[in-house]
Amino acid sequence: MTRFSLALVGASALLLQACVFAPGMHMDSNRLISDDAAENSMVEMVQITPKLIAQDQTGTRRMTIPQELLDYQPENYRIGANDALFITVWDHPELTIPGGAQQTAAPNARIVRDDGTLFYPFIGNVQVAGLTLEELRELLARRLARFIEQPQVDVNVIGYNSQKIIVSGAFENPGFLPVNAERLTLVQAVGLAGIDRTRADLSSLSLVRDGRVYQLDYDRLTSRPSDIGQIYLRAGDRLHMGLNDARKIFVMGEVRSPRALPYSTSRMTLSEVLATVGGPSPESSSGREVYVIRGVENLETEKATVFQLNARSPSAFILADQFEMQPQDVVFVGAAGITRWNRFISQLFPSANIFRTSLLIDEDLRDRQ
Repeated sequence: MTRFSLALVGASALLLQACVFAPGMHMDSNRLISDDAAENSMVEMVQITPKLIAQDQTGTRRMTIPQELLDYQPENYRIGANDALFITVWDHPELTIPGGAQQTAAPNARIVRDDGTLFYPFIGNVQVAGLTLEELRELLARRLARFIEQPQVDVNVIGYNSQKIIVSGAFENPGFLPVNAERLTLVQAVGLAGIDRTRADLSSLSLVRDGRVYQLDYDRLTSRPSDIGQIYLRAGDRLHMGLNDARKIFVMGEVRSPRALPYSTSRMTLSEVLATVGGPSPESSSGREVYVIRGVENLETEKATVFQLNARSPSAFILADQFEMQPQDVVFVGAAGITRWNRFISQLFPSANIFRTSLLIDEDLRDRQ
């Protein structure tokens, strides 16, 4: 929760107090929308309607993937420094397994030096880094032909150590994934690293390639038809799964369990939020007053928004199930027919510790960066 979000709650409270509530009155959303003071304030009241839902869905329906990511196709594996090679020369065990037939392949592997070379009997140092296995096989066979009649050579990599893909963030196995002869897609890499679903922000997967950062909404791209399965990774790529530590939905008011909820996906609806906290509390007859307070980056130039759901409408459940939340939204559920501003303010601000704690977390995260 950033400072602007904290300021928003206070500003919203003052606006609502001045424009709406007085003893013996309930919230009049129509008055809020048309009131000149509200129009000139930092807050804009918006009804949650089918038209609003349609506009939001139009803006988020299509998730595109940069074309350059889809265009990349992996080539054959190229040998690099520190790779372990097992070279077979048929009918010549003294070259293939110098230590004797009782040994396994690993002790007889030939390690590529840091300068990209390796030593091989009869032909000496060979520059192998950057070659494919087929190119190295042909090179060795051609040079050995000076000493062996029609040499039959085979080359295999038994230790892929030269090329890596770095994975970091909210993965169960952060570190690196070795690049080998098999093509590796982004989805496969995420599966191998394992998502830490308690800490992951699935809407914030970063792929860094050649100094460029590609932001991908992994949640949306994998939960609906997309080409994300066609993204192949290459050596040097970096995958970072964002953390959801600073992404919360704050719920308070007439609910059974007011608290901060982690926002770990790209789509979380108002109905899911209310269901998670147990819905309206038993003391509230129906919880007909539902508000979503959404802040902005700069309160001096932009208006914050308070979305209001008419829960008495037959379509309220459908609208709540389609209204998508955003990180740092504040949901307030008021008892049906709120009559006292003091009751509203007493319900909203006992949870101020949530905001203060979140603010401290945000400041701590900035200090660590």
